[in-house]
Amino acid sequence: MTQSATAPQEAAPGRTRAQIAARTLRRDRWWRSPAVTAAYLGAVVVYLTWASLVNADYAYGAYISPLYSPCLATTCTPGDSSFFLIPWVSVLTPAIIIIGGPMGFRLTCYYYRKAYYRAFWRSPASCAVREPHAKYTGETRLPLILQNLHRYFFWIALAFNAFLTYDAVVAFRAVAVVGHQHVAGAWGHMGLGTLVLVINAALLWLYSLSCHACRHAIGGRLKHFSKHPVRYRMWTMVSRLNSRHMELAWISLTWVLLTDLYIRLVASGVITDPRFF
Repeated sequence: MTQSATAPQEAAPGRTRAQIAARTLRRDRWWRSPAVTAAYLGAVVVYLTWASLVNADYAYGAYISPLYSPCLATTCTPGDSSFFLIPWVSVLTPAIIIIGGPMGFRLTCYYYRKAYYRAFWRSPASCAVREPHAKYTGETRLPLILQNLHRYFFWIALAFNAFLTYDAVVAFRAVAVVGHQHVAGAWGHMGLGTLVLVINAALLWLYSLSCHACRHAIGGRLKHFSKHPVRYRMWTMVSRLNSRHMELAWISLTWVLLTDLYIRLVASGVITDPRFF
């Protein structure tokens, strides 16, 4: 039996949905968060570019800027944490040589991807806000396919954390003057710069350990947590840190810049490093 001509016809799915021409119906200031993120990250890029190229006032006594450690160039300031000197890169500043490691870790970080995708590419700018791109290809093409290297940059970041932890320990040495250079002296001394470097190393460890790649490396492939109680305990602790990954990302980045700025002000003689003992 054929359907009656008077029976109601089901409308096409596309015509039953709301046809909204506006980019969003939100009435709050949704643009404020991506705008602040873009402004702050832009300022970070400007400062890091300048600090990496200036190649001066990055070390004072036992203090060395985290942007220049470990120092791999033959032009390193005497007394800093020079581990492996590479003569053929002496034309580059020590910061430029090593910046790819920590920068690669942050650029490929899952949280930072969300932040700068929204801030600079509007992909999307905010929840329930239409993005201007005609199509979506995800991270399947160059250059975004390189985001998959994050799990490897995680291990590189841990190596940098180890160097910066070493710098924090060495910062418990006094300042000695050799010629016109301020180098590390006797052990058993502490200044404000020591505290700054210790906090810097601690924040970087917390940021790295709260990373999604760390959480996966510890317990992501386990099928039975009951058979791996130690790894399960570690996975639980890292999962708690992971819930604070966004805050740690911003705090640790800001502290790295403040640490570099503090050491520069001390090394250039603008301020004096207070000594506790």
